Amino acid sequence: MWPPLPDYGCFNRWPQDGQSWIHHDDVSIVTRLIPSERVFKRVAFDKTYYHYRYGRLRFRLRPAMWLKVESEGFDVGDGVETVGLGLERELFIGEICGMYYVSRKGAIAYRLRRAGNLVPGLFLGNQMRLLKEKSRVHEGNVKHPEPTWNGQGNRLGLAGSE
Repeated sequence: MWPPLPDYGCFNRWPQDGQSWIHHDDVSIVTRLIPSERVFKRVAFDKTYYHYRYGRLRFRLRPAMWLKVESEGFDVGDGVETVGLGLERELFIGEICGMYYVSRKGAIAYRLRRAGNLVPGLFLGNQMRLLKEKSRVHEGNVKHPEPTWNGQGNRLGLAGSE
């Protein structure tokens, strides 16, 4: 009956008259965030209110019409690495500080923060990758020659070399 959670979406219009659909403790947060193209994460339902997250911000809303958006695997607060495009784009590591649904592109655009400063422009999901998915160098099976030493500290040769 209820949608599988978590899911993502935005309220680009005020969904109802008044504020009765907002939990009374969360009115000040919600009125700053909605309406907008921000993409919120809906994480739980307690039979009265849906629980939403946007980075460190948390709020509760009664069921209301919203625009569902497909997740790309990124969330506000995630560490990301930008993906290069030749010499056209600078590579850097940053943190997602905003998610916005761009209807004309039909995609989520991300605002990044680098070393505490906002990076100009927005990034699409294909222009970044999560840091936790970063490739790691693994020890290989290559035998490298090791030097052999006599007891005097002089090198005799390379063990395993031909």
